[in-house]
Amino acid sequence: MLAVIANASGLRLGITVPVGLSNTQENLHRVTRCVGSGTCHVRRICWCGGWLVCHAAQIAVKREQLRQKGKHMAAPHRPTARRIALGHELRELRKAARLSIEEAVQGMSFSDTKLQRVETGLQDLRSAGDLRKLLDRYGVTDEEEVDRLVATQRDAASREWWTPSAANMSAGMPRFLGIEAAAHEIRGYHPTIVLGLLQTEAYARTRHESAKVTDETTSEFVDESVRVRMRRKEALVRDEDPLRLWAIMYEPALRHIVGDSDVMREQYDEIAKLGALDNVTVQVLPQTMQGHLFVHDFSILLLGDNLPTTVQVDTAFGTSSISDKRREVGRFSRQFEALSRSALPPEDTPKFLHRLSREITE
Repeated sequence: MLAVIANASGLRLGITVPVGLSNTQENLHRVTRCVGSGTCHVRRICWCGGWLVCHAAQIAVKREQLRQKGKHMAAPHRPTARRIALGHELRELRKAARLSIEEAVQGMSFSDTKLQRVETGLQDLRSAGDLRKLLDRYGVTDEEEVDRLVATQRDAASREWWTPSAANMSAGMPRFLGIEAAAHEIRGYHPTIVLGLLQTEAYARTRHESAKVTDETTSEFVDESVRVRMRRKEALVRDEDPLRLWAIMYEPALRHIVGDSDVMREQYDEIAKLGALDNVTVQVLPQTMQGHLFVHDFSILLLGDNLPTTVQVDTAFGTSSISDKRREVGRFSRQFEALSRSALPPEDTPKFLHRLSREITE
């Protein structure tokens, strides 16, 4: 019979396959090379809908499709990142001037509470005049340096892409999205569902729809939530400085059926394809693991550029808790390292997902 194999560039090549290979849909067969690829050696070939497709080439083609999708995406506009950076720098300048927050705001038009929020990136000063007065008190007199910080403040005050959707978000979510946009790398763990940045649109929509009655949400909320989630995923495939993601999911999170078998097969396929990207690592924590199991989902956001690493945890109230305290960041970082050691190696993830896909079909 004549079958089709796609090489790494997406070109389909016809080859002759022994008739015996077409008699089953379950068995996996190995070949010594992928025709026309030149990059893979021993790869699995499976029968799928009447075509034989090289699994390695299929992943390579999808990777290129994802790259093309984000190819013309502009460098991320990150007002929150600039606000966090400015706040961090102001805090260091205040400490260098040996001033407490209370001393720094004496005679100013804003309170110590506001300055504390500015230093943690929760708020901006708004007024360039206030910033200049503050810098003068800190002993910053170089005009170029002052102008640079004022320009950073101006950028930090601009709107984020998700601002129009903020009204439909749960408490804490807008701040988390801002910090996520500032992150260079995210390490995330989830014990019960697929990690948000890996979800398909169908999976995300089905989850939100099923929770409408208990959470008392609207169709508008569902639509906006799904749109925002899909927009967040674009960070993984943008050309310039794509977001690095290291995801660990507990096996029951992948076995939990959301929607139907079609939704889950598409979801498994999406995880495998994203996991094939150079900047994405996906591990599965097997149900047979021994030792301490962390029962809460969490994300560790590495911001780089000497900015504080931040931890985000979803609460039972549907809100998002965020902290950059060293003790808490250290605790979650150690937990993630322990989970990673207990999880299957990343190279086993595609095989694991393929097995799940076959089981749900049977």
